[in-house]
This record gives sequence, C-alpha cells and structure tokens, in this order.
Amino acid sequence: MKYWGTPPELYASLNERFGPFDCDPCPNPRPAGYDGLIAPWGDCNYVNPPFSNPGDFVRRALAERELGHESLLVLPITHWTNVLLTAGASLQPLGRVRFRELETGAPPPGSHRPGLVGAFYLG
Repeated sequence: MKYWGTPPELYASLNERFGPFDCDPCPNPRPAGYDGLIAPWGDCNYVNPPFSNPGDFVRRALAERELGHESLLVLPITHWTNVLLTAGASLQPLGRVRFRELETGAPPPGSHRPGLVGAFYLG
C-alpha cells in the first residue's frame, strides 16, 4: 500500500494558521506497529487519514473534541466544492438525500445508496 504525505509547505501553512500541532495520528512514514486510532492524541492534532476510509479518524477527532482537543482533518472534496468554497460560498450540509425519479416521483430501489450532498449559497 502506498501512502501519500502532505507537502511540507502546505503543512507549514496549516500549522501556522491552526496549530501549533502537537500530534500527528497518521504520521508518514508510519512506525511499525503504530495505530493512530489507539495511540493517545494531543491537544492540537494534524490528521491526514487514508482517503479510502477516513471514517474512523473522523469519529476519533469528534471524540477528542469532547475532551477539549482540537483536530484539523485533511479530507478529499470535489474540485467544484473547492471552487465554490474558495469563491466564498457558504455550505449547508443536507445529509443523505434520496432523490426522486422525475416521472414517477418514486425513490430509488432500496439497495440504492442515498447521495450525500450539500447546498452551496453564493450571495
């Protein structure tokens, strides 16, 4: 499995803006036997989790927040999401939406996963 690290100039910029970071639960390179989901986290965490399955790290960051700890998570978004947010759009998360078939108004079959969407407002 390949791991991809944060470019040093991006890390420095984020550390200056949101840090100082005192813990990286997803270090690169990862020490043998290290598990960032089990290891203690710090007061201000930099989290660049595996993009293929970041959910456990998101849940851990939420749990750490309840303990008074901060986390900055680097997560994938679409190009268009980035364009809109950079342009100043506000984001309203809508959760999982079961869109309706246009002609019948019926939702998709039960096996269809609802889409995770957000509404972007440019005012």
